[in-house]
Amino acid sequence: MNLLFSPFALLVLAVILVLMGFNVLREYERAVIFRWGRLARGIVGGNGPGVVIIIPFIDKLVRVSLRTVAMDVPPQDVITRDNVTVKVNAVIYFRVVEPQRAIVEVEDYLYATSMMAQTTLRSVLGQSQLDDLLAKREEINAELQRIIDQQTEPWGVKVTAVEVKNVDLPQEMQRAIARQAEAERERRAKVIHAEGEFQAAQRLAEAANVISQNPAALQLRYLQTLVEVGAEKNSTTIFPIPIDILAPFIRRLEKG
Repeated sequence: MNLLFSPFALLVLAVILVLMGFNVLREYERAVIFRWGRLARGIVGGNGPGVVIIIPFIDKLVRVSLRTVAMDVPPQDVITRDNVTVKVNAVIYFRVVEPQRAIVEVEDYLYATSMMAQTTLRSVLGQSQLDDLLAKREEINAELQRIIDQQTEPWGVKVTAVEVKNVDLPQEMQRAIARQAEAERERRAKVIHAEGEFQAAQRLAEAANVISQNPAALQLRYLQTLVEVGAEKNSTTIFPIPIDILAPFIRRLEKG
């Protein structure tokens, strides 16, 4: 008994207790300390980072990370406003900005944030049409971020971004979208072809007007065509002689 309560044993016990009270927090960590079940104030070292000293067996220290957390939102079955069933998953980025509220106001802020993201994802996407879900992804991401951040603000959690990752469509809907895209491409091709025909007709009409005002242009075009045809090898070309060239000879034959 005397050995148990000797000065050396008491000294060792005191050193152990002091060492138990020392806690080293990293730069991205903060401490939430409870003393007899209440939030403690005036702790040596504050809430970190660095060395934080607590009273063993009386104080309880809870570490909270301030780093941004990237959390996957599991795939959710969503029925859009136009009654199309899709499976959507997302990723949410958030971080703790008020450690005390993140520990005191909610039991598990990671689990609570995940559940809030899942319910909000189903709610927001259920109010959107399929075309908006596919074409207006940035607007939907911004709306999700705003709503989730508003719900997690009382917990001291700041949601910085929400990104919808994949939208899985049923096979029937994929085939329907493919047919729609093909029909749209065919429509554009026909419109472009018709526009080209219209412009060609306009140019031909303008050329006809020029030729009608200057008959010599027709003769030059005729001769140019003959040169182009004659450039072909191993070809025989029969072409009529313009009546204007033969007219003087015909008149002489009539007089004779």
